[in-house]
This record gives sequence, structure tokens and C-alpha cells, in this order.
Amino acid sequence: MSQENILSSIKGLASTGASIAQTRLELLSVDVQIARSKFISLLAMIVSALFFLFFGLVMLALLIVIYSWESDRMLALGLLTGAFLSVGLILAALILQSLRKMPKLFEASIAELAKDREALSK
Repeated sequence: MSQENILSSIKGLASTGASIAQTRLELLSVDVQIARSKFISLLAMIVSALFFLFFGLVMLALLIVIYSWESDRMLALGLLTGAFLSVGLILAALILQSLRKMPKLFEASIAELAKDREALSK
């Protein structure tokens, strides 16, 4: 009779352990999906910022080259150069802000595992 109780307790313990492991793996999966989406968003902003900064520099070069020619073209190139450089700098600032605010990877999973360890040590 006592062997059956011990076997039942072991099965219950294994079932609880498997349930805890499944929950933690699901939480880890959600953390990975969140990190992936943030990375893709950040990568898109980086590519956009680099594009606009490069195009702004090209326009600045054209502005300098055409500076001595007609004055109407210079105003247009100056406005385009300013617009592209402004957009590029704004996107670069957003990228830096995103990098500073980015949470630690697997933060929620680590916190839950710490709670589990603390509960098991009592």
C-alpha cells in the first residue's frame, strides 16, 4: 500500500514538474517572439535612417556643386537636403531611444524561474 502511495506521489510530482516546464517554455517562446518583432522593427528603422541620411548627403553634394549656378535650383535643393537630413536624424534619434528602452532579453522568464527557485528552496 505504501509503495502505491509513493508511486502516486512520484507521478503527481512528475506531472507538476512537466506542467511547470511547459509553462516556462511557453513563456520563453512569447519572449522570443516579442524580441524578434522588436528586432525587425529596429532593423527597418535603421535601414530607413541610413537611406535618408545617405540621400541627404547626396543632395548636399548637389547643393554645393550647383551653388554657383542658378539661384532657383539652389532653394529647391536646399529644402530637399534639409528635409532628407531631418528625417534621417529623427529616425536615428528614434533608434537610439529604442535601444535605450529595450528590455532585457527573457526578463519575464528569468523572473518566473527565480520565483520557482525561491518557492522550491522553502
